Amino acid sequence: MVTLENINIKTQLFVKNAHLNNLKNIDVLIPKNKLIVITGVSGSGKSSLAFDTIYAEGQRRYVESLSSYARQFLGKLEKPKIDDIKGLAPSIAIQQKVISSNPRSTVGTSTEIYDYMKLLFARIGHTFSPISGEEVKKDSVSDVMDFIKKAGKDVSFLLRTPLVFETEKFEESLKSLKLLGFTRLEVNGNVAGIEDLESFGFVPEKDMEIHLVIDRFNYEEDESFQQRLADSIQMAFYEGHGYCSLKNMETNEIREFSNKFELDGKEFLEPTVHLFSFNNPLGACPTCEGYGKVIGIDEDLVITNKNLSVFEDAVTAWKGDSMSEWKRKFIKAAKDFPIHKPYFELSKEQKNYLWKGDGKKDFPSIDNFFKMVEENLYKIQYRVMLSRFRGKTKCYSCDGLRLREESSWVKIDGHNIQSTVELPLDELLPLMKGLNLTDHDAEIAKRLLYEIITRLEFLMKVGLGYLSINRTSNTLSGGESQRINLATSLGSSLVGSIYILDEPSIGLHSRDTENLIQVLKNLRDLGNTVIVVEHDEDMMKAADYIIDIGPEAGYLGGELVFAGVYDELKNANTLTSDYLTGKLELEIPTKRRKAKEFIKIKGARENNLKNVDVNIPLECLVVISGVSGSGKSTLMKEVLTREVQIQLGMGGKKMDYDSVEFPLNLVRNIELIDQNPIGKSSRSNPVTYLKAYDDIRELYAKQKLSVMMGYKTKHFSFNVDGGRCDECKGEGVITVAMQFMADIELECEVCKGARFKKEILEVKYDEKNISDILHMTVDESIEFFNDNKQNKIATKLQPLQDVGLGYLQLGQSSSTLSGGEAQRVKLASFLVKGKTAEKVLFIFDEPSTGLHFHDIKKLLISFNALIELGHSVIVIEHQPDIIKSADWVIDLGPEAGKHGGVIVFEGTPENLAKNKISKTAKYIAEKLI
Repeated sequence: MVTLENINIKTQLFVKNAHLNNLKNIDVLIPKNKLIVITGVSGSGKSSLAFDTIYAEGQRRYVESLSSYARQFLGKLEKPKIDDIKGLAPSIAIQQKVISSNPRSTVGTSTEIYDYMKLLFARIGHTFSPISGEEVKKDSVSDVMDFIKKAGKDVSFLLRTPLVFETEKFEESLKSLKLLGFTRLEVNGNVAGIEDLESFGFVPEKDMEIHLVIDRFNYEEDESFQQRLADSIQMAFYEGHGYCSLKNMETNEIREFSNKFELDGKEFLEPTVHLFSFNNPLGACPTCEGYGKVIGIDEDLVITNKNLSVFEDAVTAWKGDSMSEWKRKFIKAAKDFPIHKPYFELSKEQKNYLWKGDGKKDFPSIDNFFKMVEENLYKIQYRVMLSRFRGKTKCYSCDGLRLREESSWVKIDGHNIQSTVELPLDELLPLMKGLNLTDHDAEIAKRLLYEIITRLEFLMKVGLGYLSINRTSNTLSGGESQRINLATSLGSSLVGSIYILDEPSIGLHSRDTENLIQVLKNLRDLGNTVIVVEHDEDMMKAADYIIDIGPEAGYLGGELVFAGVYDELKNANTLTSDYLTGKLELEIPTKRRKAKEFIKIKGARENNLKNVDVNIPLECLVVISGVSGSGKSTLMKEVLTREVQIQLGMGGKKMDYDSVEFPLNLVRNIELIDQNPIGKSSRSNPVTYLKAYDDIRELYAKQKLSVMMGYKTKHFSFNVDGGRCDECKGEGVITVAMQFMADIELECEVCKGARFKKEILEVKYDEKNISDILHMTVDESIEFFNDNKQNKIATKLQPLQDVGLGYLQLGQSSSTLSGGEAQRVKLASFLVKGKTAEKVLFIFDEPSTGLHFHDIKKLLISFNALIELGHSVIVIEHQPDIIKSADWVIDLGPEAGKHGGVIVFEGTPENLAKNKISKTAKYIAEKLI
């Protein structure tokens, strides 16, 4: 038996008597410096053990190590519900959350790659004039000395600097120069003493060239001469306001020098880190202030149908009797422009010509058209027209690249920072490795390039090669964010730590999971303990140690049902082992549905889609598969969803595609069910989302005590004042804002987490008050309300149980739900409403997130229930068991980013398994055996 006394804390981590949430006083022994997988059905207690116990205790111990000043803000940080943890190391949690909603945060800033890129360009970047293309350099004292030394000892030089003066005050200028110790001037090439000029009463004429003579010398190796020469040159630059020259006394040749950073009559900004930062006023584009977007003329509103040519009225603003005059003028003025070519086929230069013209103010370009409109805003028709075409669009000054124009003139081996941040990572990495640098620059850049290349390699290994450095963080999926966090942690090369990851394989194609496993092993091999909460079979096979929590979810879980290696798990008696050994399985459908009607998408070109045509069956289970970044979400969300919403009168903006056709009798509504939270308020929870809480409040308002005290349904709401706790406003917790670390939530001291006032809690139904109900799990509440003949409430809660969420508490805050849980709550709400006659097109974005094999079985039953009611279900998915259960599979690829965006396969899973091109095929073939 394991006890605290016989633990070797160097090689083992021991959790004694964990009893948080549904954990049932379990003892867990975890080997250190290994890859550990914690698995089990959804809601069994995996996250309670990994995050709420191990990580929370690691965080608490870290806080205790801080100064007493810092600890005074964290004195209330509660110890997790455990007796003890032995062998705990510093803990880092990487969870499935989008990194940042800040529009300034990008992949580059969150991984620190952009910080190193800024330093690289500031240190070894060379500025080139946009006028002549010549490199901009400034001369230093040593440059002047090197020139003199190279000329040799036989050459006599005159060091001089241009004299700036006013003719009327020339006499005063001479006196000032004498006071400063200068004795000679050069007037039109002739040297004369200042005193001589004064005695002659010399007055300069308008066009005379007058220089101040600083020194006259022949080069010597003597150290004292070198010092004198350096001082003279420094003085020449100072007196000449940055300019000086050397005149060869024998040949009269003149060599000009300038310590100003200028060329072609233009002064340039010297490269600094701030010049390349879009979060700094010095580097940010002055138009968009570093955001990359402005409110302006929206290209998608001006060119609504990109399949049309300019001649066919592609420019929507140039329609009508009066405005079509602009189209005629453009056709007449545009020489060598393909007016009959569809807009989407135009090159970048041709589009630029259509929008910006040839630079002349009177050229009939689109930009000049809207300038005319803006000049006539006193007329109402022009105000209406402008409002039609305005929207959030790419900044016209920086083209969405966020930086001021001057930063683009700084280059390394012909590349500026703007061109590098726009490249996909799989192209940026070879570019960084192959930079052609001088020995001097290579030495300076050595460490910076190492940091950049190392981080890029980590991002490539976790399957993110299709992203660019400039991609904003708030456009990433939860899985992409988590993998970026993982790559950032790898880049920091910590050792001796505990990394706890929440399903890092989400959003990953099976092909990329293999690379991810290797990355996690590398992290382990550095000397870290890697704990992964995961359901993926390949991840389990790769693990050094597996912990299975179960046997079921909620109050039926929370037990340690297995701990050991993978080969031993197969012989265990758990739900996980039953699915791995085939005792239980997700059956292959005996019959595939055949569609009679289709959604027809033609010419989809948004993002990386390559003019895709595809037919999507209706009243079937359709799966959209393909590697991460192949174009699945673009096709479903940006093309299909937007166009259906437009045609159903739900609003929206048309994206880049020719057409989307569908039968209106089979698609009366569309629901995109993604992994966003189910409610914006932290008081939002599953029972309010399913509208079951209204019935529960009514039930409590009808109780005798409520009637006596005059309590209405509002008194049992935590969203309005009345019955809710005044201290926490019905939240049950108080959020403490931390300035130096993440905010923390502490239980409300007044209501002790009950959310309501004491007098409201005195109202009971079958010995349960309203707080007791909210703390019940879905499974418990269905049993409770059925026993008390409140079938209406139980019926509304039943779909939550059907989709495998019976373990959730009714009042659990939506902010604590994972992306997959939030998605299934939405699915449950539609199962409640699903019996309506209105036919709905459901689009699910990776619903297998967070699901055990057993839960996927329940999910598929729910999908089939929707289809049986006459609805259509499309699922964006990587999970092989869901793909094999589909009636029809559409596979995109073959690779990600610009190497994807093509329909690789359409058909049944059986035919997909035979496909030679698809990257999904081999993983489906294994499941169909």
